[in-house]
Amino acid sequence: MPAAPVSASALPVPAARRFDLLAIGEPMMEFAEVTRGGERLYLPGHGGDTSNAIIAAARQGAACAYFTALGADAFGVDFLRLWAREGVDASRVITRADGSTGIYFITYGSDGHQFSYWRKGSAASRMTPAEIPADLIAEARVLHVSGISQAISETCADAIFTAITAAKKAGTAVSYDTNLRLKLWPIERARAITHAAMAEADIALPGLDDAQILTGLQTPEDICDFYLGLGAKIVALTLGKNGTMVAIPASRALVPAYPVEAIDASGAGDTFDGAFLAEWLRTGDPFTAASYANAAAALATLGHGAVAPMPKRAAVESFRASRS
Repeated sequence: MPAAPVSASALPVPAARRFDLLAIGEPMMEFAEVTRGGERLYLPGHGGDTSNAIIAAARQGAACAYFTALGADAFGVDFLRLWAREGVDASRVITRADGSTGIYFITYGSDGHQFSYWRKGSAASRMTPAEIPADLIAEARVLHVSGISQAISETCADAIFTAITAAKKAGTAVSYDTNLRLKLWPIERARAITHAAMAEADIALPGLDDAQILTGLQTPEDICDFYLGLGAKIVALTLGKNGTMVAIPASRALVPAYPVEAIDASGAGDTFDGAFLAEWLRTGDPFTAASYANAAAALATLGHGAVAPMPKRAAVESFRASRS
């Protein structure tokens, strides 16, 4: 077993296990608006924040697994095929005969992209703490979950806390992205749940807009201090075109973005998460990982949809070399 790289933070990089990353959450079929020949069409694709992140990580060469519940429908089968193509282990995914796989539509306008969801009562939203695979969590170096995973139902919120507890017991690092969706829950509950989860997380991956609402703070410095104060060892606060502020207890730095002519940013944040975690596990340096993830996220904005434009490692490395 190769030695783990020395971490540049207070969080040691976990030693090699069967999987580098395990994510838990809700995958959703995506239908993205396009105009062809003057006609508006919706092209099918794949989405769901943690599924996106795990695919992004797999495309960087990480050994990945995913856990969720799918409906016994064509969309559920399509996700199983997707994960198989991407090399993501989905052997523990539950299929519910009486459930459905969630879907969403992306439309585009002058204010950017907008989402319309059909997910209430989905198979994933019915996950319970008893279904969480503690043994699978123990086989991963990092567990990645999000606020969306906890917002879709009360049982899912409890299930994610159960997963986090299992990870802490197994020595699996916990990564948490706030991914605030106020259509799913009121701000008071969102604050209470995400703060409680962040207090148990090792790696905090919030976005600036979400973090400002959740914490009531405005500056990146104050927000990083807040999440470090909750207990995170690494904070990577994404700032969109302004880059990423990375903070560890001993230091912080603003890691520049890679400017591009973006087409669709709907999968950029999830791409950042997956690329950041994969590169941090490879290098042990959160600042290096953020620069790499900024590049991957930039490339992910150059096409439509969440998954299709996500780059593989060779493309990210070539892009970074061309900008150096």
